[in-house]
Amino acid sequence: MTEPLTLEAVDRDGALQEALEEIAGSTRTAFLKKAALGGGTLALGGLLAGGFPALAKAQSPAQDAQILNFALLLEYLEADFYTQSVSKGALSGEPLRFARVVGAHERAHVAFLRNALGAAARPKPAFNFMGATETQVKFLATAIVFEDTGVGAYNGAGPMLTKPVLAAAATIVGVEGEHAGWVRNIALKNPAPQAFDPLLSVATVTKRVSPFIAS
Repeated sequence: MTEPLTLEAVDRDGALQEALEEIAGSTRTAFLKKAALGGGTLALGGLLAGGFPALAKAQSPAQDAQILNFALLLEYLEADFYTQSVSKGALSGEPLRFARVVGAHERAHVAFLRNALGAAARPKPAFNFMGATETQVKFLATAIVFEDTGVGAYNGAGPMLTKPVLAAAATIVGVEGEHAGWVRNIALKNPAPQAFDPLLSVATVTKRVSPFIAS
């Protein structure tokens, strides 16, 4: 029987998992040092990484912009991941097709969010995927992590968005969910492992993706 593809299964030496466990203070993530506030709390695009604090009590256009800027960071990450994975030449067959199609989607999401934010859009940071773009097995494992994280991040932010922006975000999260199911199917995993997707906090999302932000 084929061994289930998990992050642990492909990351025998623990390097990738260790990176995913790191938070502020990582020598690989100068971005976080620049974003650190007093007391060790992180600020990403105006949102505290300890969760969605008092912001959740009242929806507003200003809060929409903060949340969309955080979403833009995730879309930058995914777009760059798929672009690099295709350019490295390690993918073939359905994984390559997935990377090309989904990469185009993520680049479209970036353009959409940047247009919506205008001059307030955050700049794109540099990313270091630590070898995840260089082998097909690690690519699939990392893509599952990124797509699951994207769905959970959009779901977690949804209740704090004003209705017009929530409607726009819903058009993105639906596609992200399709990405998650597609890549799980390619990796021979259950494409719909649960009846309800989790609502992820900024803290959880930050913990998962921050090790890949190089500057």
